[in-house]
Amino acid sequence: MGKKKFFFFDIDGTLAVGTPGNQYIPESTKLALKKLEEEGHFLAIATGRSYAMAKDHMKELGFKNMVSDGGNGITINEELIEIKPLDYDKCVALVDECKEKGFIWAISPDNETRRLAPDNRFYDFTHDIYMDTVVQDGLDPRDFDQIFKVYVACFAPEEEKLETLNDLPWCRFHKEYLFVEPGDKSVGIKAIVDHFGGDYKDVVVFGDEKNDLSMFIDEWTSIAMGNAIDELKEKATYITSDADDDGIYNACKHFGWID
Repeated sequence: MGKKKFFFFDIDGTLAVGTPGNQYIPESTKLALKKLEEEGHFLAIATGRSYAMAKDHMKELGFKNMVSDGGNGITINEELIEIKPLDYDKCVALVDECKEKGFIWAISPDNETRRLAPDNRFYDFTHDIYMDTVVQDGLDPRDFDQIFKVYVACFAPEEEKLETLNDLPWCRFHKEYLFVEPGDKSVGIKAIVDHFGGDYKDVVVFGDEKNDLSMFIDEWTSIAMGNAIDELKEKATYITSDADDDGIYNACKHFGWID
């Protein structure tokens, strides 16, 4: 084998294909992962999902290592090493502005598979089932020591009215609400490589969507799936075939990482 590599894979549209609730990992991808592991390489998933929301998925996919929480969570050999919360004062300021301007909000103050909301408006507006929304009367972010995510329910571009939102990382996956969450997967990748005393030049990342842009940097090899957005392909070291057309397997063969 050549020098040990550190492989990081996005989940949806990269490792897993198909529709939500009916996703699967292509057989060629499973084979590529098996061969990479046999060669002694380090394998991990890199996701924006919280540790609580991703840990079972990590095991189902056959992984023991993970960058979660958009780069702020680190799991090595199934052990959670750390999760860094968002900037507390900036989150409180955002919630205060939401209250002042009548925006619907919710928060994740801990590592659980649910969000807290002060009333029923968040669920009534979003009907979201990504995670449970638990109503807590009198909810105040100041009652908690840490905040890991904030959710703001509104249609684009209404969020432009929130000035404090500019001070925090956020993204929109659903038309009904946006996530305020860490958004730099490269931070977690570097933390894992540092943990092992590795070299960033030996990192390989696979992705397909906008939230993968942060890990497509010049310090390592970045591979865009054929089904990736154009913006990601422009930053990629290499563009492989679609995720459901042997994309991961073909890229690993191309670089000689597997036979």
